[in-house]
Amino acid sequence: MAINGSTRWVGLLGCPVAHSFSPVMHNTAFTHLGLNWRYAAFAVPLAGLRRAVAGMAALGFTGANITVPHKEAVLPLLDQVDPVARRLGAVNTVVFGPDGKSRGFNTDGTGFIRGLAAAGFSVAGKRAVLLGAGGAARAVAFALVTHGIRKLTIVNRTPARAGGLLAAAARAAGSRPGQVELAGIAWEAGLLHACTKEADLVVNATPLGLTAENWAYPVSPAAWLHGGVFICDLVYNPVETELLAVGRQLGCRGQNGLPMLLYQGVAAFELWTGREAPVTVMGQALQDFAARC
Repeated sequence: MAINGSTRWVGLLGCPVAHSFSPVMHNTAFTHLGLNWRYAAFAVPLAGLRRAVAGMAALGFTGANITVPHKEAVLPLLDQVDPVARRLGAVNTVVFGPDGKSRGFNTDGTGFIRGLAAAGFSVAGKRAVLLGAGGAARAVAFALVTHGIRKLTIVNRTPARAGGLLAAAARAAGSRPGQVELAGIAWEAGLLHACTKEADLVVNATPLGLTAENWAYPVSPAAWLHGGVFICDLVYNPVETELLAVGRQLGCRGQNGLPMLLYQGVAAFELWTGREAPVTVMGQALQDFAARC
């Protein structure tokens, strides 16, 4: 379908965005349903975020995805924020109404849990190690504590940031008093080694390993990862990250960020369009594109 004056636009705001698979996933879905919509990715530095959000509203965009490093910074720029996203302190999906008003949502937690479930992994009663304390990590932490995790250990280079997420996770776990053990550790090989030895799940919710910027781990996973854990790396470009490669050598099961990307995208698509998302079509588009990268 040709782009014309009736085309409705959705965009991705982040920095970097060149690695993103979201345009392929959503544009394939729009075409499949015969919708005259287009999705484009925009590299926006933090200093330009306010102007970018205002520009989207002014240009009549229908919606946006928000990715690193803007998921937290975008909150005060929105007219309304969904209670779940407000509690998380992070937004990954924006809907612009006909009046230009912006509403923020977070579909990351739903995407994360549905992605694990698709691989046959349930978090209930398990012990997890979460790398990172940013916007994506907040969504993962909240999803874990509200879906029955028994122990959650957060790993971060900034103690204050990890402490803030631990406090927020404790509040989210308030309905399960005494049933969730929460801890925080630094990026130190010995601590990580001991922690992952008893874990069932390791989640990387940082950009570490991302191809676009060649982010490297402060401590290589080879120095601390154990066999027997399920690994969920939210990075999906490359499709096999350093963490997943080390895990494969140790016999670990795992998945990259494509399942979470798919299911958070499904939820966002339905918020924007009011239509049921073509999940199978979107998932196949991601797999095909990943195979070409």
